[in-house]
Amino acid sequence: MRLPILHRKLAGTAVVISALLAGCSYHLSDVRKVTYPPDFNYIEPKDIKTDMARMAAQIRLLDIALAPVDKSDTAAHENQREKVMAALNKIETIASGLQSVDAGSNHPYMQDFMRDFVAKVDKARGAASLAEPRYYFAGKVAGGCAVCHQVNR
Repeated sequence: MRLPILHRKLAGTAVVISALLAGCSYHLSDVRKVTYPPDFNYIEPKDIKTDMARMAAQIRLLDIALAPVDKSDTAAHENQREKVMAALNKIETIASGLQSVDAGSNHPYMQDFMRDFVAKVDKARGAASLAEPRYYFAGKVAGGCAVCHQVNR
């Protein structure tokens, strides 16, 4: 019994679609192993979003900590310094994790911008840890986010 041409075409199409769907069952990470060079650092978008959200929360805490305090109140002054330093430490830890490793990555702009951002955070920490703390550079840390995101969106 011979199938009509239309039925054979439909059967052939079904076989091709089934093969394509079966091929899609591979995890993308397995495909990346053969499609990207070995020294390429692929960063999962969900990982970046999670770390960026953590950093945004710390920047918000830094902004709150930078609110003016009564300079005559030494306890409030020291409390402010502790909060600023804690936020800057956490921001640096997160930003260092986001900084790309030696080789390229799927987010090449992050390599340069995060290196500069980590340097800004380090400078802000140094200024905030002085005997008479200076928070000018700490204020610029939050601005660093806006610069990068404005350029790369």
